Amino acid sequence: MKLVIVESPTKAKTLQKFLKKDYQVVSSYGHIRDLPKSKIGIDIENDFKPQYVIESKAKKRAQELKSLAKKADSIILATDPDREGEAISWHLSYILKSDDFDRVAFHEITEKAVKDALNNPRKIDINLVNAQQARRILDRLVGYKLSPLLWKKIIRGLSAGRVQSVALKFIVDREKEIEEFKKEEYWTIDVQFNKDDSKFLAQLVKIDGKKLPKFFLQKKEDAHKIKEELEKERYLISDIKRKDVKKSPLPPFITSTLQQEAYKRLRFSSKLTMRVAQQLYEKGLITYHRTDSYNLSKESINQAQDFIVSNYGQEYWQGPQHKSKKKNIQEAHEAIRPTSLKEVKNLDDRQFKLYQLIWKRFVASLMSSAVMSRLTVEIETKEKKFTLKSSGQTIKFDGFLKVYPIKIEEKTLPELDEGEELSLDKVIDEQHFTQPPARYTEATLIKILEEKGVGRPSTYSPIISVIQERNYIIKDDEKRLCPTEIGRIVSDFLTRHFSNIVDPDFTAHMEKDLDEIATGKKDWASVIKDFYSPFEKKLKEKEKEIDKKEVTEKETDEICDKCNSKMVSKIGRFGRFLACSNYPECKNTKATEEETSEDPCEKCGAPMVLKRSRFGSFWGCSSYPDCKNIKNNDKTLDISCPECKKGQVVVKKSKKGRSFYGCSLYPECKFVSNRKPKKD
Repeated sequence: MKLVIVESPTKAKTLQKFLKKDYQVVSSYGHIRDLPKSKIGIDIENDFKPQYVIESKAKKRAQELKSLAKKADSIILATDPDREGEAISWHLSYILKSDDFDRVAFHEITEKAVKDALNNPRKIDINLVNAQQARRILDRLVGYKLSPLLWKKIIRGLSAGRVQSVALKFIVDREKEIEEFKKEEYWTIDVQFNKDDSKFLAQLVKIDGKKLPKFFLQKKEDAHKIKEELEKERYLISDIKRKDVKKSPLPPFITSTLQQEAYKRLRFSSKLTMRVAQQLYEKGLITYHRTDSYNLSKESINQAQDFIVSNYGQEYWQGPQHKSKKKNIQEAHEAIRPTSLKEVKNLDDRQFKLYQLIWKRFVASLMSSAVMSRLTVEIETKEKKFTLKSSGQTIKFDGFLKVYPIKIEEKTLPELDEGEELSLDKVIDEQHFTQPPARYTEATLIKILEEKGVGRPSTYSPIISVIQERNYIIKDDEKRLCPTEIGRIVSDFLTRHFSNIVDPDFTAHMEKDLDEIATGKKDWASVIKDFYSPFEKKLKEKEKEIDKKEVTEKETDEICDKCNSKMVSKIGRFGRFLACSNYPECKNTKATEEETSEDPCEKCGAPMVLKRSRFGSFWGCSSYPDCKNIKNNDKTLDISCPECKKGQVVVKKSKKGRSFYGCSLYPECKFVSNRKPKKD
């Protein structure tokens, strides 16, 4: 009997279908060995040698695998085809205490791919293992060395991470941009014309032959003056241009773009996207979902060509058009694609939606470009002082849009001739204000992380999850990422004292070092030493230099209502609060800005005050601890409940701090939704 070991029981079940009875496929249930949780687990003085342990929850499985391995005729390690998978195979070989094994890797769980891999076994790639170890050790060193400093200088329970801290800084910096943004007034001028009972707009683009900058009109008086001049003018068409413009199809998905598009189109979080993609991969329905390569197999291209030509026509086929931009693509994988174009069944709603998205994107990536017919009309006043422009476009050939629609605004203009005089309908001067940058969504944060080379596709989802779980960020009503006060304090602390840790360029350089370890160009221990030596030196300096009170405390004019001492503003895990300066003699604390409800406590009649926890805000009785009454601080929207039509939709918080929508008449009406209902 040949023993095949994979990570996941679902993957094992799918593999067993393809293999004969002389194969036994079993799962390790993920990592068997890892660094210990109770200590740093790295021998810093001995070239950063990791001290791996078998976790208690994995000991039973480790014994079972040892027993199965002794009975097996041969051992095949078939973990995932990336650094993490290579490391799991390496750990398994250590636990089984055997060099007599084969390592196989496949990018898709199909019968052909699995059998091809079994016919071409190899040994473990120690360079990939070392790259995974280096990342793990670097992250452990930063986390276990820097986090205690945060506990001492800010508050216990905080954490810092080599990549998560950079992601947090992006979010904090964007929030500061928004807060510091000063909106500016500007005006635009459009002219509306009549032609054959239809109306169309033209935008003012030049005055006296000079192109106008975007915000050139900043005062109402200036806009009104130009408007008055335009109302007196006569207009002639000076130029007409017609041309066809191609819109190329988007490339097949890689990990980052899948997470971005799943958020935009399906409102899936990055964590949900990766979980569902894992399920689809293990069912054998898609190729491996942790990849940054646009490569496609010849077999998949041929299959797509047959499908596209037979279903849409030869004119819709174009073939591969995308090459990976990065030089060092991690473990030259394929893009994320379906393993077959045949109809699939037995998927739940989420699996089906994500599978359909991947299927359509793959097919569309190989189709012909869409063709837009674009018309541009230039209009001048008779004395040629003012120049206006109007444009329209229609889809001439839909190409890939037939399978993967994207938003394209079509606009038609009436039949126009060069030299024709136009009939003025009205001049429209409109006031606008510049807008601040938007908060990051999960999709836009992933995009900036990828652009800056921070982290790897497989790390984006855990990064976002960690900074949420640490209460460093929350999601606003529009699901955009907003830093909490404690998140800002941590980010500012790291920026001031450990600037390289939160520097995207520094972190991206570390990623390149890891890539070079993976290809055998650099020694992993040397890379870690080059990082750790100056890092350790700075840690010792900051341990002595930083005063906790300077970081966390601020003087206030508030007087303690119990002992008449001054109150100081301190930082807690859930934000700022006021504490008596006479501590520990007086332990009085209260909220920084205590908001009182209009409704008194239902139990004792005392005022209800707004309090905050890791799950958001709530109303608590001001006579606590004598009265422990609390109630939710649900935000009511001006939307009727779509189920009972009587209550109002309210924004609620789950135990994990996530927002969802419910009815104000709960429990009489049990309506809940993750999406904001539409107003009637």
